[in-house]
Amino acid sequence: MSLNTANTLSDAELDQLDDFLYSDHVSEDCLDLIGVHGLFCALNISSTPLAEETWLELVFDETPKWASDAQQKEIMSLLKRFYASIGANFYSDGEIELPCELSLDPEDDEDIAPLAWWSQAFMEGVFTQEDNWFANKADDDVAQMLLPMMVASELFDEDDINKIRDDENLCAEMCSQIPELLVDLYLHFHAPEK
Repeated sequence: MSLNTANTLSDAELDQLDDFLYSDHVSEDCLDLIGVHGLFCALNISSTPLAEETWLELVFDETPKWASDAQQKEIMSLLKRFYASIGANFYSDGEIELPCELSLDPEDDEDIAPLAWWSQAFMEGVFTQEDNWFANKADDDVAQMLLPMMVASELFDEDDINKIRDDENLCAEMCSQIPELLVDLYLHFHAPEK
């Protein structure tokens, strides 16, 4: 069994994790499964690992109210496997499939598109290790590759980004590039050209 297969969560396990992240056991500001995926993508791309206790704080916002030690152990195991499966997918040059549509159209009952939420969590992972992401100030490649996530996140209120966001065709094209750019970013940090 490969590392990628061993850590992959089943649909039932993803549902269990998603249910917990929406439960009363966690803060209102806890990430949902889409946000956790975005954060874990950024953390796996970064050249320097982030301590588990730090990324857990980013996921939960505050310590969950665990129903039992068994629940804590199970949810922690699911999160660690989810994190590892995303890393293994990058390592094996696998295509990264986002857990949401590559569109900035919000769902009927939401104010924000799932891709915007994913991108916000991804950018939070970047901001957490900004020095690692932009260690080489002369390297503009990282900023260029991050541009679609910056546009999709709706966190940046700069004229250039607002112009892109206002151009529906350009914005849609940029959003469609995100999975490929994630792999490019991973290779940039983990397999730089010699």
